[in-house]
Amino acid sequence: MHISHSFSCQSLYQDTRMTSKSDNPAAAGKLAIKKRSKVPGVMITQFVENLPQGMSTPDFTRKPIALTIQEGKTAIFRSIVTGNPSPNVTWTRSKGDLSDGDRFKIIYETISDVGVDQAGTYKCFAENEYGKAVVTATLNIIEVGFKKGKALQEGERQKEDRLPGEPDEHFWELLLSADRKDYERICAEYGVTDFRWMLKKLNEKKREREEEQAQFVEHLSNLKPIEIKTPGCAEFEFEMELKDQNSRIFLYKVQKSLFALNHSLKQIGRKFVFSVKDLDPEDAGLYQVDVEGVNVFSTDFKIPSVDFLVKIQEVKAIEREDAVFECVLSNPMPQITWLGKNVPLQQGEKHDITVSEDKLIHRLVVKDCLQLDKGIYTAVVGIKSCNAWLVVEGETTTARGKEKEEKFILTLPESKNCKFEAAPSFLLPLKKHSNPPGYECYMSCAVKGDPAPHITWYRDNVSLNTNTNYYISNTCGVCSLLILRVGPKDTGEYKVVAESPLGRAECSTTLTVRGKHAHMIYL
Repeated sequence: MHISHSFSCQSLYQDTRMTSKSDNPAAAGKLAIKKRSKVPGVMITQFVENLPQGMSTPDFTRKPIALTIQEGKTAIFRSIVTGNPSPNVTWTRSKGDLSDGDRFKIIYETISDVGVDQAGTYKCFAENEYGKAVVTATLNIIEVGFKKGKALQEGERQKEDRLPGEPDEHFWELLLSADRKDYERICAEYGVTDFRWMLKKLNEKKREREEEQAQFVEHLSNLKPIEIKTPGCAEFEFEMELKDQNSRIFLYKVQKSLFALNHSLKQIGRKFVFSVKDLDPEDAGLYQVDVEGVNVFSTDFKIPSVDFLVKIQEVKAIEREDAVFECVLSNPMPQITWLGKNVPLQQGEKHDITVSEDKLIHRLVVKDCLQLDKGIYTAVVGIKSCNAWLVVEGETTTARGKEKEEKFILTLPESKNCKFEAAPSFLLPLKKHSNPPGYECYMSCAVKGDPAPHITWYRDNVSLNTNTNYYISNTCGVCSLLILRVGPKDTGEYKVVAESPLGRAECSTTLTVRGKHAHMIYL
């Protein structure tokens, strides 16, 4: 097993000169027989009518894909080329040449310190005496200090040129490694509404992927997506058996090779476990595992924008009683991770894990507490966590084994009258929402005030408190509204008004329904 900074490609070691070549072999007196590559987007031209035995035209088993990076970073195009004899690899650029050695450093197709002027389309040629293979890749640059770089806008125009509803390659990479139950969620994230078209296209890509994997992989199963296991650590795993144990395994995050102290890959028999420690927001993204350039697994790590409004507190319980930990989130989450003494907890006879209807209040019940249950318990959501002690108190007995009651006298100083009254105010305001039709939408905000204010929801200044099409709740000052299936009629301004005898506060936001006329197909 080998974790590499780049890829293995013998032909690229031999010659990586950047030159400009003609796309027309007929102009040089050669035949021009068009051939089909197994990799979509690769064009192959054969120069001879019949290939000698053992010889082959160039081809790409891994093509470079489009990059979108920030100005000043390093862009790396990766590809794997085959062919006998080994092809000569060259690159060209649609806008300008590649002769600036200070800006273009050819180290496995690396462009250092990119600027907006380097954006555009790059073309890679692999050629030997029997043919030529050509593939293109786009470089989009986000200009620092500006909303969108010129190349990013060009990339958006190219996206508009795709067929309606056709997503990028990352969408297919995720589906190829996902369970069927996750298809609807992934389609919603990428705005794909035509399930019939998606399934047909996915089956085609699965057949292509299985043919590619069959070259190196004997067995592949139990693909488990990346998720947070313990505070500050995320993992994904899969089972794989290689045909050749010397085959090299490559790890990538988006378009970056992984080789760092906080990333590790370990093998236990057929099981491979990849972990990321000391999590921070930059660890979010698409992770990919390749064997000799063929993708075997992809998983998308999302770090939710959520925090604890109310953290769990220390709990004291008498032996044989239940202990309850409770926390309130800033945004709805269907589930969080609970740990007891740093061990993940599951629903069962010992532990009861529940969540409120609005998915904001999460509760852990430790049943029938014993002395061995005491310790630190942790709630984890995204990269945020909070912990608290469970103290289990036992009854004291006399030497004869009879219960002994201990009395304590506590003298409190004379109390003073304190006023905690406060006018309503918002701890967390509403956020803007943009949803595709047919999917649910959550809105939430946090309000404080003493006495507790009365909450009213409005849409376009019309009260929603009695509208049964909306699910409205108010728990511990966390106010939420749920729309099960948004439609064009739900577009508009939403407002929350908090009122009490001491004052009034309000906040508002907008809901935009994307693709109002899109056709939704449910299977």
